[in-house]
Amino acid sequence: MTKPPGKKTQPLLGAAEAPLRSRARKPRDPKQPVLPFDPMPDRVEPCLAGLVPNPPKGPQWIYEVKWDGYRLAIHVEPTRVRVITRGGHDWTHRFPSIARSAPSLGGTMILDGEAVVLDEQGRSDFGALQQALGGRGGKRSAGEAIFFAFDIMYLDGHDLRGMAFSERRQMLESIIPRDSFGAIRLSEAIEADGDELFASACEHGLEGLIAKKLDAPYRSGRLGDWLKIKCIQSDSFFIIGYEPSTVALGGIGRLLLAAYRDHDLVYVGGVGTGFKERETIRLRQDLDKIKTAKSPVELNRKGAIWVQPTLIAEIEYRAWTHDGKLRHPSYKGLRERQDNAAVYRIGRESP
Repeated sequence: MTKPPGKKTQPLLGAAEAPLRSRARKPRDPKQPVLPFDPMPDRVEPCLAGLVPNPPKGPQWIYEVKWDGYRLAIHVEPTRVRVITRGGHDWTHRFPSIARSAPSLGGTMILDGEAVVLDEQGRSDFGALQQALGGRGGKRSAGEAIFFAFDIMYLDGHDLRGMAFSERRQMLESIIPRDSFGAIRLSEAIEADGDELFASACEHGLEGLIAKKLDAPYRSGRLGDWLKIKCIQSDSFFIIGYEPSTVALGGIGRLLLAAYRDHDLVYVGGVGTGFKERETIRLRQDLDKIKTAKSPVELNRKGAIWVQPTLIAEIEYRAWTHDGKLRHPSYKGLRERQDNAAVYRIGRESP
């Protein structure tokens, strides 16, 4: 795998074999302008990837693995490190090993990336990450979380967002070694045929790919510079109720789910698989605290227990049915509002 194309650099001194000589520095001319430094942004709205069905074509695109975790920005400041979620919340205390590793990179910077926990095959496991962060009764350690950096927005007093991604990428690779195996690692950028790489990613059980334009600046929002291609669909939905069961784990036979259509919530089906006993017991306790007498959507379901639409579930599914329901859904875990989990909006992204 090769690095993204970039400009060749020349030795700063011209002839590399020229002897080094020093001379007295002249006093600075007070009329000479001072090159200003860019103040470090307190927060940067992330660049978001738009969903497309197939990898884009052309030499202007490069690919990365689509990680399944929490999108984070690491702010390495002169006197502190902050780990900021996509929604702008400070989660430094939830990722202590990542925060401790950041100062060793040297300098001040803002890194963009994803925190994950890997399974035995090296794939990101959202459920394991959730347990590592102390959620749903898990016994895993927060020290298992790894931050895969895939962009850099600020470095040593300079805002890099106006630079092309290929140039930002070269800077990122100079800071984080490719062979790093610590808490902060480099998310590899791959030059390859998009279709072949996507087929390989799906064959190995990965969630999908992210495609990025090499010449694009860093622009906040979903503007088409980054694209995501999914092997398996995975999105966030409100839990609006559940069907109780006397035999299922935690007493939950099926969760009832909703998505946005414009400003309203609409029912998109239920999910009854993917639950794990310990976390499902905790989930049932959480749901019973937010019971409500009326369904949040127009739905008549005999025996259902309705809840306020405040808990957000991450659901893996294969496709959508013709009547707008999730096909073969599986529960992966709960998202958190502090992660700015984006509840699926029907019509904004094509199913």
